[in-house]
Amino acid sequence: MKNGKLDQSRAPIYEALERFRKMRVVPFDVPGHKRGRGNPELTRFLGEQCVGVDVNSMKPLDNLCHPVSVIREAEQLAAEAFGAAHAFLMVGGTTSSVQSMVLTACKRGDEIILPRNVHRSVINALVLCGAIPVYVNPEVDHRLGISLGMKREQVAKAIEEHPNAVAILVNNPTYYGICSDLKAIVEMAHKAGMLCLADEAHGTHFYFGENLPISAMAAGADMASVSMHKSGGSLTQSSFLLAGPNMQEGYIRQIINLTQTTSGSYLLMSSLDISRRNLALRGKEVFRKVCDIAAYVREEVNQIGGYYAFGKELINGDSVYDFDPTKLSIHTLDIGLAGIEVYDTLRDDYDIQIEFGDLGNILAYLSIGDRWRDVERLVSALAEIRRRYQKDPSGMLTQEYIDPEVVVSPQEAFYADKESLPLMETEGRICSEFVMCYPPGIPILAPGEKITGDILRYINYAKEKGCNMTGPADPDILCLNVLK
Repeated sequence: MKNGKLDQSRAPIYEALERFRKMRVVPFDVPGHKRGRGNPELTRFLGEQCVGVDVNSMKPLDNLCHPVSVIREAEQLAAEAFGAAHAFLMVGGTTSSVQSMVLTACKRGDEIILPRNVHRSVINALVLCGAIPVYVNPEVDHRLGISLGMKREQVAKAIEEHPNAVAILVNNPTYYGICSDLKAIVEMAHKAGMLCLADEAHGTHFYFGENLPISAMAAGADMASVSMHKSGGSLTQSSFLLAGPNMQEGYIRQIINLTQTTSGSYLLMSSLDISRRNLALRGKEVFRKVCDIAAYVREEVNQIGGYYAFGKELINGDSVYDFDPTKLSIHTLDIGLAGIEVYDTLRDDYDIQIEFGDLGNILAYLSIGDRWRDVERLVSALAEIRRRYQKDPSGMLTQEYIDPEVVVSPQEAFYADKESLPLMETEGRICSEFVMCYPPGIPILAPGEKITGDILRYINYAKEKGCNMTGPADPDILCLNVLK
């Protein structure tokens, strides 16, 4: 501890694993590969360094379900680094973190206020706990076809109409980098006796960079789910759940332990530990570079012509209260190509893998590992794609969001008696499963919602354009399950 603060140069889990490695303990526990000796092909692929620390919980290494030593220390360091009262290491991805957050706040029959453009993990949590969604349908930018943030007056109206709701959930930011007025929403929630929860799957850098939108903990939110593996640099599937001072740490841990594995991966946990240390010590510097790269690429792409790399000019003080400048979101429809078509062309013809493409936009995810020469290659490829493939944009669908009509709760619809019908025969029926493009994983249809002609046309169009459609029991999405 330095000057009353924890020593952020420490990485307790990593340090414990290094001590353990040197002890040369003979393993008669799981995992069965026994430090890689039993699976030489895996060891050759991942390396002895990696499989040698793929170990089980034991006294020197603590236990994720009930941490009392090195994992406990790592969580305390993370809480301080993120400005939270409590932090929990999550090894089931931010899906697990979001679900634990919602399950902590809600029980069966409780109402929760949230935007409809949430990740499927939020609605999955409602299926699990039986809470009732009160959707604040976001405004849509009709040029870009993207959903925006929640307007303050919409949130106030939802609170007035549903005074017994237990929580409000906010995306901070959306997949496209749009931020709502989180601080104002937190204040409205608390004034009404409600919790405020934040899905910060794409907001890790808000805690460490400068001149970025406000983080959930800084805004006074009660809980936040943070994808450390996205912009924070840890291994895929590792995440943090953060909580404010008014939340009961022990109860949150009990909720987490309902669904999270009892065999937490030390590869994932040590990656969280090391990545938190990296950002705590160097976050301002690394995210300043990310912002500089994003600003440069945004300007270069907009000079190509036809594309629109949007940014802070969208800010309107309400539904776009702020914008994440690290997000390189690019509108493609003006060159006559759907975002997913540009996505596929970049990968197939230029060996460039971007984060996602939807019907009208692409997202190139910029973070701590990007290099100037790589973004130059992206800009050159986009310019060449425009030159080679540009066509008339007339007749293309632009809308990315269709207001849903919720008829029954997600849990009731998911577990109800159902029947499978051909897709185009389901209009007017109530859906009992999810349909979404992944990424970004925002449902087009969720359990309990009415299927409309617009939604069916959207699904067919997205399939034709090559979007990766997921969710239904039928993998080809030729049929949908609907309530009987």
